[in-house]
Amino acid sequence: MHTNRTKIYLVVDKAISFGVEKALKDLPGRGKKRTIDNEGRTFIIKAACTKPSEFGYPHEVWTNRLLTEYLREKAPEEYNLGNISNGTVSKILTKSNIRPHKIRYYMEKTDPEHEKKQTEVLHVYREVKVLREGGDTEKLCAILSYDEKPGIQAIGNIYPDKQPNEKHGYISRNHDYKRNGTLSLMAGIDLISGQLIPLVEERHRSLEFVKWLNLVDKYYPDDYKITIILDNHSVHTSRETMRYLSSRPWRFHFVFTPTHASWLNVIEMFFSKMARSMLRGIRADSKDELKSRMLEYIRELNNEPVVFTWGWKMDEMPGGITP
Repeated sequence: MHTNRTKIYLVVDKAISFGVEKALKDLPGRGKKRTIDNEGRTFIIKAACTKPSEFGYPHEVWTNRLLTEYLREKAPEEYNLGNISNGTVSKILTKSNIRPHKIRYYMEKTDPEHEKKQTEVLHVYREVKVLREGGDTEKLCAILSYDEKPGIQAIGNIYPDKQPNEKHGYISRNHDYKRNGTLSLMAGIDLISGQLIPLVEERHRSLEFVKWLNLVDKYYPDDYKITIILDNHSVHTSRETMRYLSSRPWRFHFVFTPTHASWLNVIEMFFSKMARSMLRGIRADSKDELKSRMLEYIRELNNEPVVFTWGWKMDEMPGGITP
């Protein structure tokens, strides 16, 4: 067992003094005295939170080695960093949750009415929830979430795919392909019924958007008020669109999401699902084939509609508004 009488005595003494569980582990000792004090650690963290370019380096972000070299050369002597190792720098930054070699993107709020628009959208989702839970089918209204998915590529194979077999359990596909053009999908989802209203065109200008509005207009009874959540794309407020809306007064009500806040729009859940399933790896020999397959996919979904709902922070709506 590679032990001796002295070790056994020590373990028994620890068990008597601290209990069996602690006897099986090493007791905490004083450890090595810290050679880098709080001021030195603060200097390291401050340097890590500053761009290397501000110190004359061509780099945009720190590498661990570059930061260590800077600390060794530039840190004041009293901080005792002249011989600091890469590992010590890494440990100090990790303990402080500082990762100066990583970049994460964020979206600046550039819309001065961001909170106001967000509140309006969440109010609509609250209305949908009340309508669905209350079963108020007598209310003459429809609420849709709308967006476009442009640039869907019709990519065709030059050589045929090889399907899985006993030797290769995966699809084999040649790297060569041909581009057959792109299509735009305009779609709105009824937030109460889950029904999708699609339009597939080669472009998504005001002309196509008005065409989609016509589809919606014909889909619902004339006495319905139609609320549509959509983004601030220019075609949604163009002269052509406004001209059409004025020809159908009181029929449509647009609720705009804040700028750069498409994540607030429920239709994005459908587009995400479609991209991860039906469009994933798709090959089509023509735009007509791609259009036909997309519309067939949506027809299948409409046979068994799924109601996408917004639930995040619905009970903490902005502006101090309670449900």
